[in-house]
Amino acid sequence: MASSRNHLVIMAGGVGSRFWPMSTEERPKQFIDVLGVGRTLLQLTYDRFEGVCDSSNVWIVTNVRYADIVHEQLPEVPINHILLEPCRRNTAPCIAYVSWRIKKEDPKANVVVTPSDHVVTNGSEFRRVVTACMKFTGETDSIITLGMKPTRPETGYGYIQADLTTSSARNKEIFRVDSFREKPDAATAEKYIRNKSYFWNAGIFIWSVNTIVNAFRVYKPAMAKLFENMLPIYGTEEEQPMIDKHYPECESISVDYAIMEKASEIFVCPADFGWSDLGTWGSLMAQTGKDIYGNCKIGNDISLFDTHNCIIHTTEERKVVVQGLDGYIIAEKDNTLLICKLSEEQKIKQFTEQL
Repeated sequence: MASSRNHLVIMAGGVGSRFWPMSTEERPKQFIDVLGVGRTLLQLTYDRFEGVCDSSNVWIVTNVRYADIVHEQLPEVPINHILLEPCRRNTAPCIAYVSWRIKKEDPKANVVVTPSDHVVTNGSEFRRVVTACMKFTGETDSIITLGMKPTRPETGYGYIQADLTTSSARNKEIFRVDSFREKPDAATAEKYIRNKSYFWNAGIFIWSVNTIVNAFRVYKPAMAKLFENMLPIYGTEEEQPMIDKHYPECESISVDYAIMEKASEIFVCPADFGWSDLGTWGSLMAQTGKDIYGNCKIGNDISLFDTHNCIIHTTEERKVVVQGLDGYIIAEKDNTLLICKLSEEQKIKQFTEQL
């Protein structure tokens, strides 16, 4: 049974339009059934915390333009727990806002914060790790970030360097953070892989609400003052107008820069539960089953002939036939068809801007 003090924060305000034409700025990837399993990435994120946090303790922070989509996809979440950003200011203001909002409702809350557009393939291991970490933060004034054990020299992720010489006395799987590292070049990523103390930064954080609020007071006092001053109006009709007025005053900064790289009691829990941030078509392909020719098919009626190493994402109700391609993306949504080399998918954004 989930602790009544456990709260879940899902950050769902990102644009997430890398999977064009399937996802767009109007309907980013977190609101799309990317995997073809009948649930969107946002819904899958909610699902994987079953037994960790009750639905009454779930919070979604999103952009005001996505309010209806969030409520439509997660009707279980209390409507007053869907917090609306009037503009994008990166993750620090987002986390500061929801932290003070939770503090108003539950001053002893224990909180896990997660992005809405990632994938986890081993749900039971994920829940075990998160539950153990929440126990740790519930008993200490510590901040924990989850570190994913790297499987390749990835240049698209930030890294966490852990001090593996001594684990925490309370939990042998938790270690102090030595440093946070930016996304590396290929040579540096190779070095990280050879050094077993480096882990991918998944952007999943765990802390008590008092710990994170105090961290903002110390390291971002102006931001802390802004949200603390609004404490009396949280949960009232005055909340949204005041957020609309003052939220744009916040510095646009990530929580990594604002808090994580400065605070002293920072720990990492190395974990391996099949994590991916699904940042590219290639990463989606890696998370999906392939046929003997290396093809990934997401759709109801797809036939392939002499075709290898392709990803075909066509969930509309029509027959798709592909012949003679190797290493391509074929994706369709709302009468738009994309055919692009997998090796050149970084050009997709450039193409769409010209349309």
